[in-house]
Amino acid sequence: LNYDVLPDGLPNTDELCIVVLGFQLNPDGSMRDELINRLEVALRSAEKYPNAYIVCTGGGTAYDNDSATEAGEMAKWLEEHGVEKDRIIVEDNSLTTAQNAVYTYDILVSGYPSVRYLAVVSSDYHIATGELLFTAVAVLKAPVPGEEEFTVISNASWDAPSEDLSTMFQATALIDLSEV
Repeated sequence: LNYDVLPDGLPNTDELCIVVLGFQLNPDGSMRDELINRLEVALRSAEKYPNAYIVCTGGGTAYDNDSATEAGEMAKWLEEHGVEKDRIIVEDNSLTTAQNAVYTYDILVSGYPSVRYLAVVSSDYHIATGELLFTAVAVLKAPVPGEEEFTVISNASWDAPSEDLSTMFQATALIDLSEV
C-alpha cells in the first residue's frame, strides 16, 4: 500500500494508466471530501508519471442532479488542476467498483491499446478490493488464459479515517463479476 503518490519505478510511458475510483457525490452533484482526497493523490501521481493516462470512474450518484457523474466531476477537477484533457479517460456509467473494473476494461481494450499496466488510486481501505476486481476482470476477459490485456502493478491511496470494507462487501463485489 502506497500513500499519497505512486511509488518510483513504474513505466513512464502511455503503457501506464492510473485508475481513480470514484466516491458517492453530494446530492447536488458536488464532490465529497473523500473523493477530492483521492483526486489529490491521483494528481500527484499524474505529475510524477506525465505520460500515463488517467481513468476517472463512476456514474451518476447525485440524487438531485441527474447530469453530474463522479467521473465527470473528477475529470473537470483534474483539468482545473493542470492535467491535459487528452490524458483523461472518463468511465461514467458504473455504480459499483465491479462495474468500474468491467467498464474500464472495455474502454481501455477498445480505445487505448498501448495500456499494459494499471495503478489503482482510492482510499486506503478500498485499495485491496479495487486491485482484486481489476485483476479479476483482466483474467476473466483475457482472450487466452494467461494473456491478460493488462496487469495491476501498483496503487496509491489517501490515508482515510478509520474505515473498513466488510468481507460481505468484498464477496458481493466478486459476485458482481459473475456476469463477465
